[in-house]
Amino acid sequence: MSYNKTASITAETINPRVKTFNYEPCGEIAKHAERLEEELKKNPGSRPFQEIIYCNLGNPQALGQLPITFFREVLSLCDNPTLLERDEASMLFSPCAIKRARKIIEAMPGRDSGPYTPSQGIKSLRESVADGIAGRDGYPSRPEDIFLTDGASSAINLTLQMLIRSDEDGILCPLPEYPLYSASIILHGGTMIPYNLSEDGDWGLEIFEVKRCLEEARISGLTVRAMVVINPGNPTGQVLSITNQEEIVEFCRKEGLVILADEVYQDNIYVENKKFNSFKKVARSLGYNANDISIVSYHSVSMGYSGECGRRGGYMEICGFGEDVIGAICKVASVTLCPNIGGQILTSLVMDRPKIGDDCFERFLAEKDNIQSSLVKRAKTLEEAFNSLEGVTCNKIEGAIYLFPRIHLPAAAIKAAKTEGISPDIFYACRLLDDAGIAVVPGSGFHQISGRNMVAGTWHIRCTILPGEDKINEMIPRLKAFHEAFMNEFRDRS
Repeated sequence: MSYNKTASITAETINPRVKTFNYEPCGEIAKHAERLEEELKKNPGSRPFQEIIYCNLGNPQALGQLPITFFREVLSLCDNPTLLERDEASMLFSPCAIKRARKIIEAMPGRDSGPYTPSQGIKSLRESVADGIAGRDGYPSRPEDIFLTDGASSAINLTLQMLIRSDEDGILCPLPEYPLYSASIILHGGTMIPYNLSEDGDWGLEIFEVKRCLEEARISGLTVRAMVVINPGNPTGQVLSITNQEEIVEFCRKEGLVILADEVYQDNIYVENKKFNSFKKVARSLGYNANDISIVSYHSVSMGYSGECGRRGGYMEICGFGEDVIGAICKVASVTLCPNIGGQILTSLVMDRPKIGDDCFERFLAEKDNIQSSLVKRAKTLEEAFNSLEGVTCNKIEGAIYLFPRIHLPAAAIKAAKTEGISPDIFYACRLLDDAGIAVVPGSGFHQISGRNMVAGTWHIRCTILPGEDKINEMIPRLKAFHEAFMNEFRDRS
């Protein structure tokens, strides 16, 4: 008997959509940083630095951010309910955490954290999330409209899966973008319609630019289904003004577009003249209800003061969809059975946090304020450091956890990058990693320019503010020394 020795699947025979997209935050720079880290372990002193400083990924606790005690106590008790029956429980856990854990355990299937839950999430936890949204916005929220998910990413994927029918369906997305959107749109077979944020306008959104992109897409035969708005911005760090948000709501209502509101950085605001307002709140304040406009809002436990990325907890709130559509979303969600229960619990805790009068409130507030005040310091320190470099301009970081400085590279550096067959921002980022041990993400990974702005040839890097204050103080001299040497190496000497 003969056998077919050809591989059943090869790089040439996989889904072509997988080969089309890139996800640069976990791309070649990140992989090379890991290789260098292994090299340093095996051969200390082999590089002009002792360790890699990771500024490429929003991964707070991997970079030293401490977890919130109340959250971890509740999680521990929910995973180990028998601890509640031990005498030492009252010495190890706060009364506040014990009370919350008992309430959650009562609602869990089988009173344990191991079983499957309803696909939409445990109802009482969705009620906590809905109550938290109502308290934040001042407008009602229904648990029936809440889907607990494995982080915001899975919620975004689920929404796009429901919206995209073919490559004739388009989704408006900001540039620079978070590449989850372009990747998901490609994988689901849709078309991304980019609109440019204004770097000269502090990465603000100009509604005439969005209108231009919408009109061009429709002329080309696309059906535009939705508009993605990331607020606070990733990778750009801006916080939209209330006026800007009102313009977006009016625009999407008029054009019949779903607003996909990525609001995962809502607890990361660093300027006194801006505050977070959800798009649902803005729409309701304009007098529009669920019959007037459709909004899907996303939040996550990964960012902000919680920083629990690996727990994969998040939610989406769906407003303005019919019950038949909600039913269809439930059907698709059921394919993966349920979101993980630890993430569900954490999401409920983030949205229903300790309050004044709770015995754990003062400790919770102190931990939260310490994290947030340190992030403010780090944001300012790094922003000033980038702006002190020759040929670098960096807009003020108003929110989120990233800076997106523009690097004005010498012609010789651009030529050297071309010789190596890579874009200039990747060339710069690779050299920064090899020479200084600092891992950042090249701006081209966020599709930083589009359409009429393509000729501008702007180059950026994304740098997170998450390394601890001591690491940032260590990083800045490395950054400055590298950049000075790089600019001198490629300086125009004519």
